[in-house]
Amino acid sequence: MSLVERHLSSLMRQLATQDHVELVHPFAEHKTFGALVYVAECFGFRYAGVRLVGRHKILHVHLVRSPEPWAQQRAAANIAAFPQVGAGGPVPGMYLNSLTPVPEAQADVDLIVAIIKYDALVEAGNRRQLLTIGWGSGVLFLLLALLTGVYAVLLPLAVLTPAFLLGALRVNTVRRAKLAAQLTAAGCAQVRDDLGRERYVRPVPNPAQ
Repeated sequence: MSLVERHLSSLMRQLATQDHVELVHPFAEHKTFGALVYVAECFGFRYAGVRLVGRHKILHVHLVRSPEPWAQQRAAANIAAFPQVGAGGPVPGMYLNSLTPVPEAQADVDLIVAIIKYDALVEAGNRRQLLTIGWGSGVLFLLLALLTGVYAVLLPLAVLTPAFLLGALRVNTVRRAKLAAQLTAAGCAQVRDDLGRERYVRPVPNPAQ
């Protein structure tokens, strides 16, 4: 079984048995997640957000079953039309045996990828957390330098650690701004979720798709 088939087989098993699904593929690219989300939405689910888990910030993509009648009608139609997804059969919106979108699905997948990237940057760029870590680390290294007298090593760390985190925050902000412009141009609406995080919501898909 190819890697694509394993991804799709795992996805379809979860879609068949769960109302909440989390995609976790540590070495997968954003475009792979975008294609998998597109396929899941063809079968009655909708994208709900991401989490970054662990020290290495592994991306977890969260999906939930859509309660919308048109979404479930679309799912029923695709279940009938694509009964062998993950078992070598054709996949809605993708070329055969791949997670490469056909031209008709490319724009939708690109938009999903942009939203996943934006949400991941929001998760990674928690301003309050990064500032607390940055300035806290700087103060800690400064105190250690005063206590131990190891100034040559600890003083540069007291300066460089906050500077590095502030630089990372700045890069994160610039990348988010570019994605926000792309999402706004595509008709996405800016919202805040229950935790106060800024997000973008896509226009309602065409029920006929």
